[in-house]
Amino acid sequence: MKKLWLVVKREYLTRVRRRTFIIATIVTPLAFVLFFVVVAFIFSYQGDKTKRIAVVDKAGLFSEEAGLADNGSIHFILENRPLDTLRANYKEENLSGVLYIPPITNLYAGSYTVQYYAPKSPTLAVETAMRERIGKRLRQYKIEQFGLDEKALKAIDSNVSIDPEPIDESVKDNVSKLASSIGAGIGSIMGIIMYMAVFIYGSMVMRSVMEEKTNRIVEVMISSVRPFKLMMGKLLGVGAVGLTQLAIWAVLIPLLTSLAGLFFNFEPPKMDVSDMPDIDPNQMEDMMLLAMQEIRSLNWWFILPSFLLYFLGGYFLYASLFAAVGSAIGDDIGEGQSLTIPITIPVLLAFYIMFSAVESPDSSLAVWSSIFPLFSPIVMPARLAFSPPVWQVLTSIALLLAASVFFVWLSGRIYRIGILSYGKKAGWKTIIKWTFSKM
Repeated sequence: MKKLWLVVKREYLTRVRRRTFIIATIVTPLAFVLFFVVVAFIFSYQGDKTKRIAVVDKAGLFSEEAGLADNGSIHFILENRPLDTLRANYKEENLSGVLYIPPITNLYAGSYTVQYYAPKSPTLAVETAMRERIGKRLRQYKIEQFGLDEKALKAIDSNVSIDPEPIDESVKDNVSKLASSIGAGIGSIMGIIMYMAVFIYGSMVMRSVMEEKTNRIVEVMISSVRPFKLMMGKLLGVGAVGLTQLAIWAVLIPLLTSLAGLFFNFEPPKMDVSDMPDIDPNQMEDMMLLAMQEIRSLNWWFILPSFLLYFLGGYFLYASLFAAVGSAIGDDIGEGQSLTIPITIPVLLAFYIMFSAVESPDSSLAVWSSIFPLFSPIVMPARLAFSPPVWQVLTSIALLLAASVFFVWLSGRIYRIGILSYGKKAGWKTIIKWTFSKM
């Protein structure tokens, strides 16, 4: 046990003290924050200057009291002067363009065309702003001309929502409004985290084994440590490095993101409720509050420990296989790509099954895939937010832990021979032979 601890300590300290680890640990949160700042700047950017657009309204859609509202960097000016005068003097009056709204001759027409005079074609933002405001006023104008009741017209269009309820009141089920959407979002995030962790840290273990084998360092270590303990030390050491890095990122990313938001004073874009007459101004806030209630109502005391077990089980299962592949690689490092294909196929299949499980968490594919050990580390975390039956979770965890122990043992048998094999390229036939051979 003491030798195992020494290997874990060496693997951990050697990697944590590396310049690449320190740089990656610091640069990754900074890159994330920089991305956040750039995206926030792009969405808050209002252009080089305010665009002034003169509006000649011959249809009588707008008035001084109900004029065109400004839209960020677009400033609309209602004009009574002739169109030709505005077109001739647009430079002197610093106008970006002139919008001409012709008289309405047919109220029953389904299309209505306006003219926009400018040196250049309008941008998408300018065209959208003009189309939305004219379309809104044209609708109100037709309602007034036809003598229709606007409230009655709004009542015709109804938003239908589905609120799932248990058919048997005696059965407690976590079903409520927005529960499916929130569960899908949380499940997808958990599944993607597991998918990335398997590849990142599994590849890290494989590279560590390959480096020590090609540098002949392992020959010295094998003289004092058994191969299985050396492999387990690598798995535990690299896993601890990964958890350390994740813990640092979990602290730095929210902290730096909050500081960047305060320093640059970025505000989320405000929603123009006037352009959406059918939406209640308080509806969005109510939906956010309801979503927060749904998130708090989830059984996090069950989800988080289960997720941790799947994280550890999936890591040891796949990292041990990556370690075995790393030990079987000869002098040519490029051999590892072909040997890792059988390992990556189950991971990729589980990743795609995860999306199906999020959409239909109780389907046969989702249930059996979340129990199968090679798929469960990715598929079952995606189902946890949907409150799967406890027996399925317990069965899945038990099989995953048993499979992890088996694959660690199996990888250890490959590792004990492969780590000292040089020169000869090892194929899968040779690797299978190693598992049954005696030292």
